[in-house]
Parts: sequence; structure tokens; C-alpha cells
Amino acid sequence: MQTTINVIQTPSLDAADGAVERVRLAIGGMTCAGCVTRVGNALDEVEGVQRAVVNLASEQATVDLLGRRADLAGLVGAVEAAGFQATPLEAEEIKLDDGGEARRQAWLVAIAALLTLPLVGQMVTGWLGHGYTLDPWLQFVLATPVQFYFGARFYVAGYKALRARAGNMDQLVALGTSAAYGYSAYLWLSGVGGHLYLEGAATVITLVLLGKWLEKRAKGSAAAAIRALMTQRPDHARLITDGEEREVPLAQVSVGDLLRVRPGERIAVDGRVTDGTGEVDESLLTGEARPVPKQSGDPVTAGAINLNGVLTYEATAVGADTVLSRIIRLVDGAQATRAPVEKLVDKVAAVFVPVVIAIAVVTFLVWWLGLGDLDGGVAAAITVLVIACPCALGLATPAAVMVGTGVAARHGILIRDAEALERAREMDLVLLDKTGTLTEGKPRIQRLHAVGCPEAELLAKAAAVLADSEHPLAKAVRYIAGEKNIALEAARDFVNHPGKGVAASVDGHEFLVGNEALLNDFGVSVDDAHLQDWPGLSLIHVAEVSPAKHYLGCLGAADTVRPGAGRAIARLQGQGIETIMLSGDNEAAARAVADQVGISEVIAGVQPDGKAGQVMRLRNQGRVVAMVGDGINDAPALAAAHIGIAMGGGAHVAMEAAGITLMRDEPGLIADAIDISRATARRIRQNLFWAFIYNLVALPVAALGLLNPAVAGAAMAFSSVSVISNALLLRRWKPGTDAGTEEQGHKP
Repeated sequence: MQTTINVIQTPSLDAADGAVERVRLAIGGMTCAGCVTRVGNALDEVEGVQRAVVNLASEQATVDLLGRRADLAGLVGAVEAAGFQATPLEAEEIKLDDGGEARRQAWLVAIAALLTLPLVGQMVTGWLGHGYTLDPWLQFVLATPVQFYFGARFYVAGYKALRARAGNMDQLVALGTSAAYGYSAYLWLSGVGGHLYLEGAATVITLVLLGKWLEKRAKGSAAAAIRALMTQRPDHARLITDGEEREVPLAQVSVGDLLRVRPGERIAVDGRVTDGTGEVDESLLTGEARPVPKQSGDPVTAGAINLNGVLTYEATAVGADTVLSRIIRLVDGAQATRAPVEKLVDKVAAVFVPVVIAIAVVTFLVWWLGLGDLDGGVAAAITVLVIACPCALGLATPAAVMVGTGVAARHGILIRDAEALERAREMDLVLLDKTGTLTEGKPRIQRLHAVGCPEAELLAKAAAVLADSEHPLAKAVRYIAGEKNIALEAARDFVNHPGKGVAASVDGHEFLVGNEALLNDFGVSVDDAHLQDWPGLSLIHVAEVSPAKHYLGCLGAADTVRPGAGRAIARLQGQGIETIMLSGDNEAAARAVADQVGISEVIAGVQPDGKAGQVMRLRNQGRVVAMVGDGINDAPALAAAHIGIAMGGGAHVAMEAAGITLMRDEPGLIADAIDISRATARRIRQNLFWAFIYNLVALPVAALGLLNPAVAGAAMAFSSVSVISNALLLRRWKPGTDAGTEEQGHKP
């Protein structure tokens, strides 16, 4: 059985000759890294496919199609032709195994183990020197159903791979155990006699099935973060219509509807409180355990729990547009990506099975023809085939990515893709925006100076011009105008000058409100004599440019540094990362904040397009750069950096451009995001190291005849389990621990 949920549909991306559409397929029948390579290659060969990413841990494929040159039927046909099953998933659908398949596998393992146990007992007691020997016919009665019923999956999958002219793990298991079974049948039926290898064949199949069952359970644990998020959205909502409250399915809720939530219930959709007060638990969404007070005008998020009070709220986002759905999409999308290091795995997997079969053949010939030991040759060749399992290679990266991104999401850190995890290991420089990142983003006007007009008129003109601006400084001007009860005239012809300010007409006169560069562009000189005693303030200049040019004065604003910003910078520096503030504000204002948080280098007065240029300049110097920001003007820099980190309270476009999104506006999460990324990258490298070493050591040991086939089967089965278990250790990660600091980059 499967659990499903709808999430935000992936937007199409513009391409040179059409739109890129992303589709997802559930893939059945994959068992190892070689399978991943085969499915990926099959999808890549379909016309119109721009990119195909196949994930063994989630058993899904994500395919980017150019225009409509490829359809789902073509993709499914290509996967089936490669020997696998493909089921299209809706663009907004996530499927997770609810445990039914794992339970079915458990029963198969239990019955196979009961049949195999007498054969194993014969083998073990023989090693101890006082064993028993079962009659050959009884050994065949016990081993035959294990070989051909419980082991049928290996024959079927192996045949499909052979038909597609490829190799996989199932072929190795089928060849090894069939050789043991067939050689035993020959010895018995021909009357030659000798030791039968039926216990080895049955034990290998049973242990591999056991390993697959444990692997299935471990995959379920790795996907726990998605499953936990999926349970947070209720199925029904309390809809208020004409003053009457009634319970309706969530699908019937639309934007603008009035809803009510009682204590202990989950908020159904994103909205804004219209009546009532209370506290809400948003911990699963933001990682913050403290209750958040809510009152009229405050936003509420789908999935959060109303702890006390009755809240009435207006729906502002429903279905796939809610924050919860967006989080699920980001986490699921990250778990579907592949790290660049997996290119090496693909190359190894492509040739692994043929090489192993060749080694087994050479081993058999050396033992039989060179040493004259036919039985030893059969046993050694079988062991080589059985022990060489490439499935651990295929699981090494996706298992760690699934667990790492899931753990991060539970603590309010959304990681978009596996590349961000890998880049974090090498990062040595973090650029931080000032406003909204290191500061609260809610500046207040501290000083005001008018030239040639009353201060009230200066404030009235500035607030009117800034009426349509969402910049934090514009909000500060409007706030103080409201405090002083200043009436505002209507502004027209609003024009935004990014990084400089705005222009608009008020009562037939054109005004500028912005920085000195904006006024200089229009030929207005700034009277800065009065600014000498305004250190550390963000300056907002006001001027009239039509019908005459006049400098009207200046407002000085200051923002509050976020609590914990200094500790966050200290942690980053402790991780071996240099920190630089990158701000569009003036040098004095930027330096004042930098000094408070412990940043020594400041790049101030940078225009929005210049931020991306600064990022590229540092990248060209060989630095591995992360950019942290929250506003629309930060989006180009976030996209240009090796890793973009967006503060969750900022603009959506900034979050879309970033590789990592922080769900809380807390600077400490920056260090946490880097730490969990490095810890995950470390697990990936550990898994790949042990997966490679396992085969490098095991193959020669098996070829030398130093392993029993049954022991080889156990080692092969548990190699995959050990890789996933190592990945699951990431679940112990806690924010603020800097568990991954051993992965830190060099300190410049």
C-alpha cells in the first residue's frame, strides 16, 4: 500500500526552444547501482529528455522533458524495455510505502529461514566436529522451494537485465546459487557423491532476502521526515458560511474562505487571523519548539497546532500553495537528486557485473585446472559471485541524502539538492546581506533633517512617494508618518530604481526618495553638512526634481541586530569559514552592524546586480562561496553563489534561487545548515569508502577460497544494511552542536 499527498507542482522552466516540464516515475525492480545506471540510460535515450535522475533509495525517477517531444508512454516503455516497472506519478503526488511491502517480505524471510535452518544446523554442527548429515533427498526437499520459489525474484530480475544486455546483482545471486544447486544435483544424481552445497545456496538466498527486508525497513526510517510532514495536514476544516460553522473536506476550501480552529486542532490551510487570540505550535514546520502567540492580523500556517484559544482565520493559500506543501516538495525534491560524486558510482556499476563474472570464471579455472581441485573451484567461484554485491554502492549516497535532508527539515532547514550538501564540505567563505539577515529588517527612523521646508512636509512627501514600496526603509518612513498623524497625498507614476530608491509624482511635482546615487543620477546635489553626527544610520534622501530641482532633506534610520547574530558569526568562523558583509547600505551604517556582530570585512554600497558580480569575483579567486540573503535584490547573488542560503521570512523569489532555505529568521541556523550539510557529506564519503573497500577486500578473499558461500551471502546482505545504518546515524544530529566541524574547509 502507498501513502499519497499533493504538493506544489514543479514550475516549468524556460528553455531556448520550449518549456521544460518535470515528471516523476515510481520505478520497480531496482536492486543495485547497476540498475540505477540502466534506468537512467534508458530514460536519457528517449527523445525530448533533458535530464533523468534515478534514486535507488526512494525508488523514483525525476525526468525533465523539453516541450512535448516526449510523453509518459514513451518513458514508461523505455524503462520496461530496460527490464523494470515504471508507474507515472502525478506532478503533485508523493508516494511512500506504508510498511505493507516490508511486512510481506518479512513473511517470506521467516518461511525461507524455517526451511534453511536444518541445512544451516547441519553445516554448523559439522564445523564443530560432532554434526549430523541429512539424507540428500531431504536436503533437496528443503532447498528446492528456497531456490526456485523464494529465490524466483533473482531469476526474474536477472533475466530482464540479461534481455536488456546488462548486468545486475540478481544475476550474481542467481548464478552463484544455481551453480551450487546444480553441482549438488549432479553429485547426487550421478552417484559420484561428495559434499552437497545445498545449504550454501539456501543460506545465501535467505540471507539476501533478510538483507532486502532490513534494507526496506531502513529506507522507511530514512523517509521518516517526509512521512512526518505528510501527517500534519488535517483532512477536514471548519468552514464558516453565513455565520454557521460546518466541517468540510479540505478540498472544498478556497482562498478567501473563513475558517475556525479549536484548541488541539491543526490549522487546515495558510491564512491570516481575523478574530481570537491563542498560541500555536509550529515546531514541525520551523524547528522552533516555543509556542507562537497569534492575534488578529497574524499569519497562520497549515499543519501547525492550535494550543489554546479559538482562532478564526481567512484562507490565503490552499492545497499545493501552502507552506507545508512547499516544504514537502523541497524535501522530496532534495531526496530525488544525486550528488556529483555519484558519477564515479555510475562508471563502476556499468562494468561491475561483467568483471565479477569474469573473475569467477578465472577463479574456477585456476582451482580446477591449475590446482586440480574441482570442488574447491566450484565453492570459490560461487563465493565470488555471491559476495560481490554492488547494491551498497547504489545506496551509499541516496540513503545519506534522505536522512540528512529529513533531519535538517525537522529543524527548520530546507535543503534543495544533494549538490548543496557536497559543496558545503568545501565552503570557505560566507557573504551575508545586512538588512533582514543580520538585522531584524524593521528599521526605525532615528533622525530627520529638513532643508528649506518644514519637517512635517518633508516626511509627508517622502511617505507619499514610498506608499507603494515594500522596502524596509519605506515601511519605516510610513510608520513614523502614521505615528505623527501626517496626512498623505496620493502619488502617481511610481518608478522603482533598484538599489537606489524610488521616484513618483505628488500634486504635479516629481520627487525622488533614495540614496545619494539616485539623486546624483538626476543632477541633485546632497547637502551633507548636517550628516557628520549621524554615524551608523541608513540615509534616506528626499529631493524635488520637477518642475525645479531642490534638495529637501534627509531621514536617518537604524535597524536592530538580530539576537544571536554575533554568536552565529562566531560559530561560522569556528567552522573555518570567513565571513563578509555584503550590503547596499552606506559604509558607516554597514560598518556599525558589522562591528556589533564581529565581521571584519564589509563591502558596502553594492547595487543589486553588483552583489552577483561580487559573488562571481570571489568565485574567480578560487573561493567556495555561500551567499545568505532574504530580499528580491538578493536573488541574483543567491543563484550565483556555490550555495545560496535564503532566510525564510524573506521574499519567495529569494527562496526559489537558494539551495538552502531557513524556515526561521535566526542567524544561528546558517551555521546549523552548514554543519548538517557537512555531516551528511561526511556520511556519503564514509558509505562510498566502505562500499568500495568491501568489494576490493572481499573479492580476492573469496577467490582464494577463504570464505564459505553462506558466509559470503551474509556479508553481502549486510553490506547494504550497514551503509543505510551508517546514514541513519545522522538522525542523532542536533542544531548548535557543530557535529560536522571535522569537515570544515580551510581557514583563509
